Amino acid sequence: MHDAALDLRRKLEILADAAKYDASCASSSAPKRDSLKDGIGSSEGMGICHAYTPDGRCVSLLKILLTNACIFDCAYCINRASSNVPRARFTAKEVVDLTLGFYRRNMIEGLFLSSGIIRSPDYTMEQLVRVARTLREEHGFRGYIHLKTIPDAAPELLAEAGRHADRLSINIELPQEASLKALAPEKDFAGIRRSMARMRVRIEEAKEEARAPRFAPAGQSTQMMVGADGADDRAILGTASTLYGSYGLRRVYYSAYSPIPDASRALPPAPPPLLREHRLYQSDWLLRFYGFALDEIVPAGPDAMLALDADPKLAWALRNRHFFPVDVNKAPREALLRVPGLGVKSVDRLLASRRHGAIRWDDLARLRLPMRKLRPFLLTADSTPGALLDKAALRSLLVPKTQSAPRQMALL
Repeated sequence: MHDAALDLRRKLEILADAAKYDASCASSSAPKRDSLKDGIGSSEGMGICHAYTPDGRCVSLLKILLTNACIFDCAYCINRASSNVPRARFTAKEVVDLTLGFYRRNMIEGLFLSSGIIRSPDYTMEQLVRVARTLREEHGFRGYIHLKTIPDAAPELLAEAGRHADRLSINIELPQEASLKALAPEKDFAGIRRSMARMRVRIEEAKEEARAPRFAPAGQSTQMMVGADGADDRAILGTASTLYGSYGLRRVYYSAYSPIPDASRALPPAPPPLLREHRLYQSDWLLRFYGFALDEIVPAGPDAMLALDADPKLAWALRNRHFFPVDVNKAPREALLRVPGLGVKSVDRLLASRRHGAIRWDDLARLRLPMRKLRPFLLTADSTPGALLDKAALRSLLVPKTQSAPRQMALL
């Protein structure tokens, strides 16, 4: 093998590994990240990661950084300027050639490209755009492209990025402005939000005007780190709720903080439980698809944290037993969505089934629903709730004695 090929392989090892800390195209089934251990590959080796589309389809992406060199010195980042890690940098042509090579061998369906900041935000964004433009215009590439954008870059560069990319993302990094100022003083919280607002306008214009040029048809997303600062779960979900409502984000990703070598004393010495990240994803689902309000998921108070031993919908149900039992044959869709163990698809199946006759307990079993979890909260044509709802020990009956983060996000 030629030296040049060896060099390219080594770059791929370094820059795929550096990309694994960005969760913005990952699913909840990705392996746990650990900045203190060596490893190759963004999540599953040599830069090929698996992400999930909104309709549940699994897609394979080449997930890499253009470079892990950076002029910024964000305290929580393994690639910060003062970090003692191996550095590498692709040329735009190398990224194009790698993408086309993997794509032609049917190993990937698209590209996720991010980068450390080199020289300036504009210069970095220009390089990212060059990759996307070359793929689209010179090679007719029709695969998926997700570009991580630099919020301080010139608006015209961000506009061109949206013309070539399917999705754009701008990482807000931390849920609170004070935390970002303390841990990443070179980043501008307000500037990040301004860039998100400009993106939203362009995305909506492209959708509303029939002759408008294509612009990031898959929308924009962001990522927040969990456990790097003192923000509680209510603050994190509150920020996410604002981002969804104000900027039309398609997805907020949550990434558990991973301790890094030679870390600042301003950072916690240990990572948060990975289960906390999972509970935030479940809560995010409740906010977006189940009609829950923030106050219902995480009540205001001195301990505004999600329970780790129970999923957030079950925790709400146990706090609000007066709402139950819900009659599966009479309740509206909104009420059924609040029953622990029922997801959106199962509720829709139940609503379709009851048009043909009363639903009985055996019908639920045939739909392979979690009977033990449903029993205290759901009323069928041939069942009564009994005294289960009044049991002081109901929580212990429903919550497993040991909990660990699932490999995939369960239906709520």
